[in-house]
Amino acid sequence: MGTWRRARLNFPACFAVGPRGPASSDGEHLVLDAAKSAVEVDVVTGSRELEGRGVERWKRGAVYPMLPHHQKSLGRDWTTPWENLQKCCWNRHISSCMRWPGHYSRAPYPYFSSRHFSLNWRPPCLFESRAPFQYWNWRPDSLSQTSLIHLSSYIMNSEGDEPSSKRRKHQGTIQRHWEYICNHNKENTKILGDENVDPVCEDSESNFDFSVMSYNILSQDLLEDNSHLYKHCRRPVLHWSFRFPNILKEIKHFDADVLCLQEVQEDHYGTEIRPSLESLGYHCEYKMRTGRKPDGCAICFKHSKFSLLSVNPVEFYRRDVPLLDRDNVGLVLLLQPKIPSAASPAICVANTHLLYNPRRGDIKLTQLAMLLAEISSVAHQKDGSLCPIVMCGDFNSVPGSPLYSFIKEGKLNYEGLAIGKVSGQEQSSRGQRILSIPIWPPNLGISQNCVYEVQQLPKVEKPDGDLTQTEPDKTEVLVTAEKLSSNLQHHFSLSSVYSHYLPDTGIPEVTTCHSRSAITVDYIFYSAEKEGVAEQPGAEVTLVGGLKLLARLSLLTEEDLWTVNGLPNENNSSDHLPLLAKFRLEL
Repeated sequence: MGTWRRARLNFPACFAVGPRGPASSDGEHLVLDAAKSAVEVDVVTGSRELEGRGVERWKRGAVYPMLPHHQKSLGRDWTTPWENLQKCCWNRHISSCMRWPGHYSRAPYPYFSSRHFSLNWRPPCLFESRAPFQYWNWRPDSLSQTSLIHLSSYIMNSEGDEPSSKRRKHQGTIQRHWEYICNHNKENTKILGDENVDPVCEDSESNFDFSVMSYNILSQDLLEDNSHLYKHCRRPVLHWSFRFPNILKEIKHFDADVLCLQEVQEDHYGTEIRPSLESLGYHCEYKMRTGRKPDGCAICFKHSKFSLLSVNPVEFYRRDVPLLDRDNVGLVLLLQPKIPSAASPAICVANTHLLYNPRRGDIKLTQLAMLLAEISSVAHQKDGSLCPIVMCGDFNSVPGSPLYSFIKEGKLNYEGLAIGKVSGQEQSSRGQRILSIPIWPPNLGISQNCVYEVQQLPKVEKPDGDLTQTEPDKTEVLVTAEKLSSNLQHHFSLSSVYSHYLPDTGIPEVTTCHSRSAITVDYIFYSAEKEGVAEQPGAEVTLVGGLKLLARLSLLTEEDLWTVNGLPNENNSSDHLPLLAKFRLEL
């Protein structure tokens, strides 16, 4: 007799399931039955020897075969008439094991939908060879006119992972609308009747309007390396050949003037992404992650709207700083608006993807400080003022976290702050160390104000009268009490395009949604005039022409996204939503 393997699933006592599938490629059968009052069901596999005996059995007793052998296959799935299921449920009310739309508990039992009777359970992979069942390729010649119970054939792995209870068979598209912003601090939204209508950016002699999209498009290599995050997805929608046309379709539809893309895989960028975007009128700049990482960040802008003044990549890996041993990067461009009839300040656009690790808030803050220092260097005008700034990216931090608050408020006292609390992704700080003071070493060359430190060298007069700088002596650097301050600052006045919560209900909006979580980690920050800016510490740097937010593309809640089976899905091919905003620069 062949070797037996067992997996255990918890089922409600109101029903039992017993399909006996056809043989796999190595001759084994999948047997799934349940006793009338069973709460735990044993799943067993046997060899052809079982079939020869005509035996279907459980370790602990009786067998209650449930589904007839004429069940039909729908693609990779099994189906059986609804009335056959009712006969085998011992006259119990099937509604007692129904789950309602929007309920996303991780309970491992199946659910019946009153809409299409979908059974949200998939047989585990119980064979050593992990060979696919032959019935996966079956196709029905015709389907019964009666209602069907649907058995999905998704595989769990051998480590006992539960099938995602968030699996949904709902098909459809995500409905997003434009929200118009009436003034700087007070918002009033308007839902457009036509989803294809969007506010048009119009330039005039006194205004320059432009739109910005930030989009983590999900690197294919990262998708495949983290397949556990996409158990809820049908396999075909995860292929790059399916995903890229959808991503390009979104970009074409929204037609933003500036694109800030994250997780742009290098080989795809060179062969598909860049050529496609250039054909749409974009100029593209790309910075690949350091090390052997295959993806990076890209900023693309319309030739018709901007000319390029400078390109400034930022590498967060520093060989001489042990803290900075990660390969994340940033990219900062200085763009000149094309306005023939008026002079306008340049616009600084930054894009980044900070470290994910929730427990390394020290690295995240240092990476952010490095990006802000580069932005400060690029955005400084000759008269000492700062040009308007747009900072986009996946910051791997949630709204209200210390890192998020630092960006918006321009200051952070991190004394006593646990490193796992910086991004807000960790629920508990037990066992975590406290941020050191200072977080990064002096040889990084960045001050606590997030600007580059320039060492002033004494000048000596040569015999011929010329002035020159002396070589610095290798002396010990004295660390003053001021340098040991736990206060971080930056000189920008940054606002978030999104409010992160629905105004009526307070339900959180999300920008990413997969099998493990649904949260906000993506942002578009922009420099805006704020009341009382001059009174804030470190706000002596003035802004030129703060940006005015005109409109933003609405975000969704977790419940909204699971109605279309989360992300990615048939119409949205990343695990992140694109963020989109329209700005006005008043000249």
